[in-house]
Amino acid sequence: MVALSLHSIVPVRTEPREVAEQSTQMLFGELCTVLEQKPRWNRVKLLSDGQEGWVDAKMITLMSDDEYRTYSKDLSSAARVVFPMAYAVSENNGQTIPLTAGTQLVRYKDGRFEVLGVGFRIEPSMVRVQPFAMNQENLMQAVRFFLNIPYLWGGKNAMGMDCSGFTQTIMGLFGKNLLRNASEQAKQGDAVASLKETQAGDLVFFDHEDGRISHVGIVIDPERVIHCSGRVKVEKLDETGIFSAEQGEYSHHLVAIRRY
Repeated sequence: MVALSLHSIVPVRTEPREVAEQSTQMLFGELCTVLEQKPRWNRVKLLSDGQEGWVDAKMITLMSDDEYRTYSKDLSSAARVVFPMAYAVSENNGQTIPLTAGTQLVRYKDGRFEVLGVGFRIEPSMVRVQPFAMNQENLMQAVRFFLNIPYLWGGKNAMGMDCSGFTQTIMGLFGKNLLRNASEQAKQGDAVASLKETQAGDLVFFDHEDGRISHVGIVIDPERVIHCSGRVKVEKLDETGIFSAEQGEYSHHLVAIRRY
């Protein structure tokens, strides 16, 4: 069975309990496959990046085969919300729903989109129909409104993001489909030999004390990185890693660079 999120954000948890760890989130309009059903909880697999976890059953909507075929076809050419927060108004009942950056809008045209036969209106300036072309100017335009969004484990919305949720969201605005976690993203794309050879939009990866990939950021230029650590911020980058002006020391050790 395939299901759809019709809520702004749906927490995906590691266990079928409200107090369980949030591993990621589903955005409005995102699809999942239902793997297991319990009275209140469903174990799902997100079709966008393959992440699995438990969601509150009442927060997703099961789809018929025909609905899924039509919707998934439209999803391949969907527009995206590009600002951290926007608002859509249902033409069905006039209710307002907040939508976070990266949300895909199917059948979008001139400030209107449609989900399962229900039309919505949204301010066109909040939406981009075609992905940004990757260059430093466009990258800075895309990320400027994300600065100071706080860190939240498993988050990928304007109220809180983790490091890989941030990179997944931003790169999605450029038409780059990344997996969810930093260790997974480090296996995508092509290796870049050194910071001197980097371009805006390359991802830089950092390790934990045990050698595992534990952090990721986006290269602005060979000397600057934007990443989410405590909050989304721009910091100094060199071959050693990220130098934190706040801490007066290196906070992350550079281990890999990838281009997508």
